[in-house]
Amino acid sequence: MKKHHQVTGLHFDGDCMVLTIDGRKKTFRVSEISPALQNASDEEKNLFEISPSGYGIHWPLLDEDLSIDGLLGVVNRPGRSSLENLV
Repeated sequence: MKKHHQVTGLHFDGDCMVLTIDGRKKTFRVSEISPALQNASDEEKNLFEISPSGYGIHWPLLDEDLSIDGLLGVVNRPGRSSLENLV
């Protein structure tokens, strides 16, 4: 099965979540993407699961899910690849 995205790294640096997605480092302000992560402890933030398909990230202690496409601003349109769907 081909992965939707290849997520090879995730860590937090202050108010930022730093992800390596498809070989590119991306930084997101936690305060802008997830109130649950913004208010989470280090333990809660650092226990996460990247979906095997590369569609998203799940934090089980917070019951929080973020889609990679959503973080990247991808609009999914039937019959188009992820790169073609970039806004």
